Amino acid sequence: MNRTLVLIGLLVVAIGLLWPWLSKLPLGQLPGDIVIRRENFSFYFPVTTMILASVVLSGVLWLVNR
Repeated sequence: MNRTLVLIGLLVVAIGLLWPWLSKLPLGQLPGDIVIRRENFSFYFPVTTMILASVVLSGVLWLVNR
């Protein structure tokens, strides 16, 4: 459990340090993300972004547990 918490902490620090470059990636604007904009309403459901994040996270966790 301690090793997992340390790895999660290091991952959060790495994301924080890389955020200026990560924020320039087109995540959240991928084809397949559902965006509905009306006059007084907007709805955003990032389907493709969630699938991509799930695949990446699954791969990272697979490598960590290996």
